[in-house]
Amino acid sequence: MAIFTFEAMNAAGQEIKDEIDATNTEEAIGKIRQLGYFPTKIKEKGAKKREVQAGAGRRRKKAAGAGGFGRVSQKQLTAFTRQLSTLQDAGLPILRSLHILEQQQKPGLLRVVIRQVGEDVEGGSTLSEAMSKHPRAFDRLYVNMVQAGEAGGVLDVILNRLADFMEKAQKLKRRVVGAMIYPCVVISFAIMIVTGIMYFVVPKFKDIFADFDAELPAMTTLLISMSDWMAGRGSHAGGVPGILIVLISPVVLFLIVKLTRQSQMGRFIVDTIKLKIPILGQILGKTSVARFTRTLGVLINAGVPILEAINITKETSSNEVYSAALGRVHDAIREGDSFANPLRQAKVCDSIVTNMIDVGEETGDLDKMLVKIADNYDDEVDVLVAGLVSLLEPIMVVVLGVIVGFIVIALFLPLVSLINSVSGGGG
Repeated sequence: MAIFTFEAMNAAGQEIKDEIDATNTEEAIGKIRQLGYFPTKIKEKGAKKREVQAGAGRRRKKAAGAGGFGRVSQKQLTAFTRQLSTLQDAGLPILRSLHILEQQQKPGLLRVVIRQVGEDVEGGSTLSEAMSKHPRAFDRLYVNMVQAGEAGGVLDVILNRLADFMEKAQKLKRRVVGAMIYPCVVISFAIMIVTGIMYFVVPKFKDIFADFDAELPAMTTLLISMSDWMAGRGSHAGGVPGILIVLISPVVLFLIVKLTRQSQMGRFIVDTIKLKIPILGQILGKTSVARFTRTLGVLINAGVPILEAINITKETSSNEVYSAALGRVHDAIREGDSFANPLRQAKVCDSIVTNMIDVGEETGDLDKMLVKIADNYDDEVDVLVAGLVSLLEPIMVVVLGVIVGFIVIALFLPLVSLINSVSGGGG
């Protein structure tokens, strides 16, 4: 038998600290629950605890090397959260649930993380404490939600809400990304085809025109100059071929944006520019509003204090403009102001958002109102994405038609003139 010290919550929500005799952690948890308490932290006294922690440390060190780099994918984490919620709802002990989910996972970072979390829980840590040691898998939002579930004795409910939240966030992201794939692929192929024509086809026509020694129309001259620039020939020789500029420019632009986003001011500038882009800026803005309102609503509903919830939402926001606005909201609330007023002054949301938040504060249903805003904006994003795709298709057709038409006319106009001159000379 060993002695375990524990912290727990009683039925009235009061914190209890005491000791209990048990042979292992699972038996101790069972005895604590039999007393009518919900255990939030449990530790074993004496040398045995040190052996458990030392063994866990050695296993963690070994496992960390197998974990690889990167982060756990949202798809994997969402599935894990849903399964853990189901097991908790069935009444299984948290340690047993973690062991089951570890065995179900394919080899990879998440499996290593689950094993390490299980070892920490077995050593006496709470689930939220154990998860907080693995930011590559569980961000601050996730950890605080789990902590709120543990404190309120409703971990299964909180995990279910967290899984719902992650699934909706993924669905929204897939819609936006999916809408961009088609135009990006079409534009990329169009650029490749036009570049190929300029690099390989136009020079052949240039040689034909040179043999006839005829005066070329302005359109043809412009096209040949562009082709020479693309290939780095003629008067453009010695310079950087335009084809390299065309191919390297997207990479350079991506790196510049990436480097700019390393600083907070750089992120703010880039995100501000993105929000100014017609239609796409509206989609990104409404997506950001849907994300932060849903995050904040879920946190407040879980019982996280409003100031802490705003800080977490600010840190997990995908747009620095909205993150800065939430920072101002946090400071204003701390000084005694409401939520809606500083958000209205920031002018980053439509008036309907601030008005609904104002009503939510007055009625005491701020969390429900925030989730309702997120649902409405999800629907608006769907409409905007469909509209963007419908608008891009005719625009791309017109633009490609103009480019191809210009090349065809520029190439065949001199040929028509040559044919006419030859026909006239023969007659």
